[in-house]
Amino acid sequence: MKKVLVTGAVGQIGSDLTIALRQKYGETSVVASDIRMPTDISLRDGGPFEFVDCLDPHHITRVMQMHQVDTIFHLAAILSAVGESKPTQAWQLNMNGLYNLLEAARQYGCSLFFPSSIGAFGPSTPKDNTPQETLQRPDTMYGVTKVAGELLCDYYHKRFELDTRGLRFPGLISYETEPGGGTTDYAVEIFIEALRHGQYTCYLREDTSLDMMYMPDAIRAMMELMEADPDKLKHRNAFNVTAMNFTPEKLAAEIKKHIPDFKIDYSVDPARQAIADSWPNYMDDSAARQEWGWKPEFLIEVMTGDMLDKLSGRIGRPQEQKTR
Repeated sequence: MKKVLVTGAVGQIGSDLTIALRQKYGETSVVASDIRMPTDISLRDGGPFEFVDCLDPHHITRVMQMHQVDTIFHLAAILSAVGESKPTQAWQLNMNGLYNLLEAARQYGCSLFFPSSIGAFGPSTPKDNTPQETLQRPDTMYGVTKVAGELLCDYYHKRFELDTRGLRFPGLISYETEPGGGTTDYAVEIFIEALRHGQYTCYLREDTSLDMMYMPDAIRAMMELMEADPDKLKHRNAFNVTAMNFTPEKLAAEIKKHIPDFKIDYSVDPARQAIADSWPNYMDDSAARQEWGWKPEFLIEVMTGDMLDKLSGRIGRPQEQKTR
């Protein structure tokens, strides 16, 4: 990677990825882009930033030419819960945006990373130890666009020999940015509310088991995949990756080890619960482990402590809140 473009750089994944890429490859080598300006000073002023509307091919090609981009991390998308309330916009951004980036990558000979998701699976997918290659019949617009995106990236690799690569992410947990409309966002909100109020009302059932990953692991997985030897990649696109698996009840129990008075209750959102119920309980990520050496570093115990430490520096702990 000599010159990298990150689309959706202001989003949950994009902001963390941009900073990590700049730390590794140099500030001027990573171009952040989005349709909104970042409020984070380190993201805004730490390297080049460009306004890019992924639905406008001219925006994309202008930036590609200006910065001589050779690698793209295409992260601009509408997530699962928001996608159900805005299905037309989700299709337009998630599919037309990806097509425009693939065409630009083909024109300029770039490598392209596309993030898929656990949402690419559906109710008929095997729930336990979900295989790398299996039935994919999602019943959400977000999931439909992810399956179509996986296939489109495979097509561009086969038809045009474009270097496309991707991961199927589980729920992602980050302390850097606010949740962005995903079904698994409870796993971020719960930490914020635990520190602010010592209490959280969860919109998923207490026994909803889902795969999760801490953002530092997700960032490392993306970078490692894009650096991997292409000759060893049998699958290339949409590798299953995961790190830990828990329910809201189990996560709350971990938080209580640090904040003993923390309380959780439940007010189930039928729409988001239905989405979560359609996804696997846990995925088999052995293909990623075998083909490019994937291995997570953060499990629930370490992740919980780190999230609380990082967020408490900004929010304070519940007893501190009462004295302010």
